[in-house]
Amino acid sequence: MIQGLVQLFIFQALGELLSKFALPFIPGPVLGLVLLLAFLGLRGHVPASMDMVGSSILQHLGLLFIPASVGVVLYLPLLRANAWAISAALVVSVLATVAVTALVLKLLAPKD
Repeated sequence: MIQGLVQLFIFQALGELLSKFALPFIPGPVLGLVLLLAFLGLRGHVPASMDMVGSSILQHLGLLFIPASVGVVLYLPLLRANAWAISAALVVSVLATVAVTALVLKLLAPKD
């Protein structure tokens, strides 16, 4: 289990280094996940140690929502005061995401 955890931390550290020195506009954890995806794609399978760590983390994924819930409760008056702006931003961002996803799918889909 420790070996898998160390491997995941290495990919995160590599992503942070890459973000710091080469691609500062992309967050380090995102680059680390891309590097991990490339590694797993080249390898063809997930190592058992990483699988065990990933399964353990997924079992307790619900705990990661507790800080977000506390933040919502803590800032509820502020969220209520800006509800229209927040709602508009959410609707626009969802529509933009759907449009960009459709465009990328259209560009990458094989032509008949």
